[in-house]
Amino acid sequence: MEALLKLADGFDRFSSWIGRMVGWLMLPLIFTIMFDVITRKIDATRLYFAEWTAQGFYSVSTILQDLQWHYHAIILMLTFGFGYMANAHVRVDIFREQLGRRTQGWMEFWMLIIMGIPFLFVLLSFSWDLMSLAYHQGEGSESMTGINQRWIIKNVMWVGFAILFIAVLATLSRLWVMLKGSGEISERAARSLSIFPNDEELAEARRIAEELIRKEAEAAKNKNTSIGA
Repeated sequence: MEALLKLADGFDRFSSWIGRMVGWLMLPLIFTIMFDVITRKIDATRLYFAEWTAQGFYSVSTILQDLQWHYHAIILMLTFGFGYMANAHVRVDIFREQLGRRTQGWMEFWMLIIMGIPFLFVLLSFSWDLMSLAYHQGEGSESMTGINQRWIIKNVMWVGFAILFIAVLATLSRLWVMLKGSGEISERAARSLSIFPNDEELAEARRIAEELIRKEAEAAKNKNTSIGA
């Protein structure tokens, strides 16, 4: 159990490190968007780069626009694993949050086995085929002046799903240790999982909801009293 937990911690560190590093690409993405907008809207820069297009047969603006969605693709795909490990994706917890922690753990475990892993295998297969097809066909930008070698950016899909698969394996390992282990190691595995709702935050949310309901009831009662008077 200890070895399995250490393996899960290693997977977690890897996927989280990738996610944090990729997050820094937001800065060049913002700079690229700003530079593209400025050079297209200011006459002096627009005419200057138009000469580049006429002489070199490539468009700076088109390259920048291609680069923007390349950045978007890298940021989106390579942070899937980090997002899952941090429980940052959307969950519909209307019923799940009412269940006990072990029941939630078993639900997460079996859903990952039955649905999560098979679906990831499908995504890995299709993304690999798309990348291979783009490579063999020499696929490039839809614009003649855009970024070529599109198989490189399409390979990011496969890498992103592989990182997500590693994150799923880390969660499965921790769930197994939590559910089948005992004592301190089971508690340690449970603490390392982010899939469970925070008890303090949940209690605070319930307190706020109850207070709002109470205030609405008092307001309705006062309104009825004033009408009757």
